[in-house]
Amino acid sequence: MIKQVNRKEQTQKRHRRVRLKIEGTSQYPRLAVYRSIKHIYAQIIDDTKGVTLVSSSSKVKELGLKHGGNVEAAKVVGADLAKKALAKDIKGVVFDRGGFLFHGRVAALADAAREAGLEF
Repeated sequence: MIKQVNRKEQTQKRHRRVRLKIEGTSQYPRLAVYRSIKHIYAQIIDDTKGVTLVSSSSKVKELGLKHGGNVEAAKVVGADLAKKALAKDIKGVVFDRGGFLFHGRVAALADAAREAGLEF
């Protein structure tokens, strides 16, 4: 009998494997990305203190997004996160894709954050 594993379990398994290697410090905090079907979320976390330093998502009203589940929304969220991080004097981060493939919305968010001035 073959054990059937669903997509969410596969993502969680990849995320656990990635988190064994990636840790955010005070000097280089972790940029964590989570994407759902409707929205995309990103936050910069200092794992040594267990504190979220900066966060942004497609649910934020000030960004003026109609649909949060597309590549354009991911670009806006990435640029907004980078702007907030630079305002708090955070220049370099470690990217945590959260078990998601570096493709589509996750890659768009990362590229937009890089273009806005974050280094990773």
